[in-house]
Amino acid sequence: MKKIEDCTFGVVGLGLMGGAISLALRGKTRCILACDVDAAVLETAKRNGVIDAGFLDPQEMLPVCDVVYLCLNPLTMLAFLDTWMPSFGTGALLTDIAGVKTPIVTAMEEKLRPDLDFVPGHPMAGSEKGGFAQAKSCVFTGKNYILTPLKRNKAENIEFIKNVIYRMGFSRVTETTAEDHDRKIAFTSQLCHVIAAALIDCEPDSTITRFGGGSFEDLTRIAMLNAPQWTELFLENKRELLRRVAQFEGSLDRLKALIAGERKDDLQAYLQTVRDRRASMK
Repeated sequence: MKKIEDCTFGVVGLGLMGGAISLALRGKTRCILACDVDAAVLETAKRNGVIDAGFLDPQEMLPVCDVVYLCLNPLTMLAFLDTWMPSFGTGALLTDIAGVKTPIVTAMEEKLRPDLDFVPGHPMAGSEKGGFAQAKSCVFTGKNYILTPLKRNKAENIEFIKNVIYRMGFSRVTETTAEDHDRKIAFTSQLCHVIAAALIDCEPDSTITRFGGGSFEDLTRIAMLNAPQWTELFLENKRELLRRVAQFEGSLDRLKALIAGERKDDLQAYLQTVRDRRASMK
């Protein structure tokens, strides 16, 4: 594999994350190309120096890329790969940003061209404000990144992707299985979005924010989600997410019982326990 600074990077999907990745790679590699269905976005990105060239037709971009970042929703990405797999250049290294990993790893173990390598990844960064115009608000510095390597991945390609990740500003890379990723992400990400959505849904008074002091705002920021994207993520990881929802319901029921029963000492002990547990998380 070439050095990062000598590679041509291609970004498929120039939305929030595709734009943020392009910005983070700017100045760190020889050339950044992008492919998107929106000609205006491509023109804006080129005019602002975020990319070197934009393409509406993947066939024009993919053959010349050393590394390709697939910044698409899981099902859209799998459909893209089914259509354009023959177009990638020989020996190209692929990676992605999708929020569920099991269906992607399963598909790539079976369908990936023998001369290509694909290192599945998930940057734990984002913004409630979507689209390329918001890419500058998506900060990577100090954030986590998860990799779920394929059995066939070359060790040097995994290391290459890790180096790219660190150069973009991420501070910690965790390698795990696709199944472990989906089990844990159902808790740290998807359940949080479910709770935020339910919290907004249970209160119709739009002026309630006049009584907010920060807690409500912090808890519900992510309720301003991309509905098509999160619908897909919820359903693609349904089994794990529903298990986490049930787990949360159990904890909520225990807390509800302590309050209803006015069990002051037990309630205080419960709250102290969760405080200590949160403080221990790193």
